[in-house]
Amino acid sequence: MSQPKAQLRRDGFTFKQFFVAHDRCAMKVGTDGILLGAWAPVAKVKRILDIGAGSGLLALMLAQRTEQHVTIDAVELDAQAASQASENAGESPWASRVRVECADIITWAPEQTARYDLIVSNPPYFEPGVECATPERNQARYTGSLDHQALLMTAANLISEEGFFCVVLPESTGNAFIKKALEMGWFLRLRTDIADNEARLPHRVLLALSPKEGECFSDRMVIRGPDQCYSEAYTALTQAFYLFM
Repeated sequence: MSQPKAQLRRDGFTFKQFFVAHDRCAMKVGTDGILLGAWAPVAKVKRILDIGAGSGLLALMLAQRTEQHVTIDAVELDAQAASQASENAGESPWASRVRVECADIITWAPEQTARYDLIVSNPPYFEPGVECATPERNQARYTGSLDHQALLMTAANLISEEGFFCVVLPESTGNAFIKKALEMGWFLRLRTDIADNEARLPHRVLLALSPKEGECFSDRMVIRGPDQCYSEAYTALTQAFYLFM
């Protein structure tokens, strides 16, 4: 989805408290990542993991939303993106709290043995298909390098007992992802379906899974109201980040 030109530059995106350069990243800053970074539950978290960090957007949004004692590990497979994410973190107000590593999350091992209270991922979600312009974009878009079962298994090995694993997916992919997760022992705890406006069907879904069973809360959000302005719900969720809100 497109972003307002006032805050989107060719080389990056300007938020209220930080700047994300993304010219060396296959996937640019977009509404999907912003939704997930603003939506993921952060109450009582101490350690956060961002799988497939890209430009570092999610790590920085979550750093803004959490207290000084919260540490964030961001793991990215692509060397160019990992380098840029590290630079973005280093130039942010939270440089001491965000650590970026270039690694394959499937084989990566955290330095500490403590598990993560929150794991987030804006994962590849297309089955391998039409070749993209670059291998890096293929890797970011398609599940060939990190399929959903591997992602769910990796998160299960790193999540705390009461932690949440949060993803953003196309609505068409979300139900299959949930089915696979439930079969593997996860429990769905939060679900928000995202539509452009009231007249359209949801096109994205935000999911929070947990290894601990509990009630599941579901809702629906529209990004724009009848006047094409941002809806009250979307504004409330994202106004701490967007310059124009």
